[in-house]
Amino acid sequence: MGAHGPIPKRSEERRRRNKEDGPELTQAPAGPPGDLPELPDPDPLWHSIATDWYLSLRESGQAAFYEPSDWAMARYAAELMSRGLSSDRPPNGQYVAALNSVMTSLLTTEGDRRRARMELERKPAGPQLASVSPLDSYRDIAGG
Repeated sequence: MGAHGPIPKRSEERRRRNKEDGPELTQAPAGPPGDLPELPDPDPLWHSIATDWYLSLRESGQAAFYEPSDWAMARYAAELMSRGLSSDRPPNGQYVAALNSVMTSLLTTEGDRRRARMELERKPAGPQLASVSPLDSYRDIAGG
């Protein structure tokens, strides 16, 4: 698992490019991997939030790195989540910490992935803006 402390910035957001002491950064495409194994469907008795979380893992880029044992851990986490959400009692701190630990080990949040030195390549949301370098050239030609 990754380091503790503040969440590191994404590689494109960093100003300094000093040599890193830790492991090399791994980049993977965002979105569902093309070669997912045959996975069991969510338990129909699970809480809807647990079902949504489990299904979201199939659509996430880090799933390309999951092994069968990781998928088994994901089912276990969804079962824990479902039991906690379906309970009449409010969740206690130990339960929440244990569930969060399992979810962290599956690299389910961007912060978890950054700490583990993994980034999912984001797809551009809209059209790319034009570069300002032509404007700089015109300014240089005009003498300003």
